[in-house]
Amino acid sequence: MSSENREDIINDQEDLNVETNLEETEVSENELTAEDQITNLQVELDKEKDKFLRLFAEFENYKRRTSKERVEMFKTAGQEVLQAMLPVLDDFDRAEIEIKKAKEKNLQKGVELISNKLRETLKSKGLKEMEVSAGDVFDADIHEAITQIPAPKDSLKGKIVDVIEKGYELGDKIIRFPKVVTGK
Repeated sequence: MSSENREDIINDQEDLNVETNLEETEVSENELTAEDQITNLQVELDKEKDKFLRLFAEFENYKRRTSKERVEMFKTAGQEVLQAMLPVLDDFDRAEIEIKKAKEKNLQKGVELISNKLRETLKSKGLKEMEVSAGDVFDADIHEAITQIPAPKDSLKGKIVDVIEKGYELGDKIIRFPKVVTGK
């Protein structure tokens, strides 16, 4: 073989080696790109999963909150009507006291029957009378102090001396605070 042919063959082999190396490099770049794509897709998938889970949790909280609000609304739906009836209950209490003074048994029985029926109806709707009496400890969170007078006894200092107006609760909510006189 001539030296030119040898050089041509060597050059051809070198060209072949360079082409092979280029092809291998291109294949590995494609594989790298595919791996990068898989990684990118996995990151995007994780972001979407996180977004979905947050949206789902937010929706669950919304459902729970609206359900709770709906239950509260039903519990206190008649609050305005019941508050309007409270002065009627006060009038019945005053009427019973005055009728007892008059000592008319039939009139007293009739008023008591009507009063009891009204109270039971309101009780079935969730209205409860707050139990407050003279001698109880005054609590500003649940009592409304009208005035403060000198305590008739030392044991009544800082306590309730008299109840002017009864308090009422609707469920767990106080709709009218009891009005009391405290001792100082």
